[in-house]
Amino acid sequence: MTDQTAPLAGLRVLDLSRVLAGPWCSQLLADLGAEVIKVERPGAGDETRAWGPPYLPDAAGNDTTEAAYYCAVNRNKKSLTLDLASADGQRIVRELAAKSDVLLENYKVGGLDKYGLDYASLAQLNPRLVYCSITGFGRNGPWADRPGYDFIIQGIGGLMSVTGEADGRPGGGPQKVGVALVDILTGLYAANAVQAALLEREKSGLGQHIDLALLDTEVASLANLALNYLCTGRSPVRMGNAHPNIAPYQVLPAADGHFIVAVGNDGQFRRLCEVMDLAALAADPRFSTNAERVRHRAALDARLEARAAQRGKRDWLAALEAAGVPCGPINSIGEAFAEAQLAAREMVVELPHPTAGTAKLVGNPIKLSRTPVAYRNAPPLLGEHSDEVLREVLGYGEDEIGRLRDAGIV
Repeated sequence: MTDQTAPLAGLRVLDLSRVLAGPWCSQLLADLGAEVIKVERPGAGDETRAWGPPYLPDAAGNDTTEAAYYCAVNRNKKSLTLDLASADGQRIVRELAAKSDVLLENYKVGGLDKYGLDYASLAQLNPRLVYCSITGFGRNGPWADRPGYDFIIQGIGGLMSVTGEADGRPGGGPQKVGVALVDILTGLYAANAVQAALLEREKSGLGQHIDLALLDTEVASLANLALNYLCTGRSPVRMGNAHPNIAPYQVLPAADGHFIVAVGNDGQFRRLCEVMDLAALAADPRFSTNAERVRHRAALDARLEARAAQRGKRDWLAALEAAGVPCGPINSIGEAFAEAQLAAREMVVELPHPTAGTAKLVGNPIKLSRTPVAYRNAPPLLGEHSDEVLREVLGYGEDEIGRLRDAGIV
């Protein structure tokens, strides 16, 4: 696929964001064909450049200076270093915004106002600009000025109250999700919002300001648990690996480890009981329907766990799969990447890299039949494309670029 056939080809994104939520959004837009210009601080860059080890290894296995964290979210972008505190840096951002379709930023509320880079100012230069602001708590409300971090948002928004083992069980207590999931979800919401605003611009001819908050995203992503509360007035609690609305939908202990069963209907439950030689359970009125199984969860768990512990997990998985009972292993990340299914789905990609030789990256899960995702370039070195952007996008000559470099602006 050529850049011209990519779904978002011809769109330019000016990315003033850093760390995870904003860069996750811009990487998705870049994978779909948008030109993304990532603006970074001279000499330092995105904070995640320093969030190592680990780092990309070179051909000899030695560390490069490129942190794995940074490389996870900055594929297909161009890096431009700019000092936004300088008048020249602010002028360059305004010039780029005038030639861009989208601007992403995750400064604290009002953080760009002092530079004249807020939405109201830039919309005067480019009324078609879609300007997306990502903050912890949004642009209004009593917490608008607070900084927002994924871990804290997971606590405030209720996610940690339903993640982890129940109080009183071994390991019980609140637990954050193993990845910064709120940042990632916010990045995905941002990409959806940006594309919706671009579609609307086709009708109105105007851009608009998108206000996205990590807290809003976290609460929206509680999905059925949020509705469980709104319907009952009772807050869901931590249940470990169990499901609040379905049973059995959990981890079971085998003789040599653990495995997952995800029974979604009564027919699957009957087949589970047959495989586990527990046919009497399916006929027991306490367990014959999902609603009854949820009500009598403790008694059901005791029977299933005792039986599961009598055989190895691979034996159980083979038998359950043959019977059409949804189940699966609990893989390490290494074991997950070793699965043939991920290889078939091309979920690991390799791109040429100037210092590592080759950068091994996680593929994009979007599979488009006619205009597939394109992997154009590895995450950029700090300032790798500064001259290119200034020269080709803004038409700067070598003398002006040299002056900006000498002054430390780029």
